[in-house]
Order: sequence, then C-alpha cells, then structure tokens
Amino acid sequence: MSSSPEAATTVTVKILDREYQISCPPSEQDALLKSARQLDESMRKIKARGTIHGMEKISVMAALNITHELLQKNRQINEMRHSNAQQIKYLEDKVDHALYQARQIEL
Repeated sequence: MSSSPEAATTVTVKILDREYQISCPPSEQDALLKSARQLDESMRKIKARGTIHGMEKISVMAALNITHELLQKNRQINEMRHSNAQQIKYLEDKVDHALYQARQIEL
C-alpha cells in the first residue's frame, strides 16, 4: 500500500444542467458521481414545485433537506445501537446467571 496520497483527477458532474469540474481521487469518483446525481434529483424536485426560484435558493433548500435526512438517519442508527447494546447486556446477564446456577449445581 502506497503511503503517498492518491493523485486527484478532474471529474465533470452535471447539476441542474450546469457542469462543474471537481477534483477527486479515482477511488472516490463513483461516490462523487452518485452524490451529484442525488443532489441533482433533489434540486430538480425543489425546482419542479415552482415555489422556490433561483439557483442559490434551490441549492440551499436541497442542502437543508439532505442534511435533515442525514441527521434523521444518524439519530436512527444511534437509537438502534443503544437498543442493541441493551439487548446484548440483557443476554450477557442471562448467560452469567445461567453459568452461576450451573456452578451451584456442581457444588
């Protein structure tokens, strides 16, 4: 594995019919293109509603919507982790109790 950083290349993405040149390492290009497609779809939906005009306003609304979705998913993941940790603790306690009882029977 090389210790030097990956050389970035320029990738062209199209968002709301505008092209943007983005510098990106080759290993991240697929993720960049997927992100650009998602952003483009989000911005097109906002534009199609017709209530928000102007590229800057549409961009800000799309960023807010995407950030809101990200925060919701992070909260759900954290809640699931907490729930899983509680379940694991419960099972560990049951195993410990069963082992204790088994040791008592052996005595």
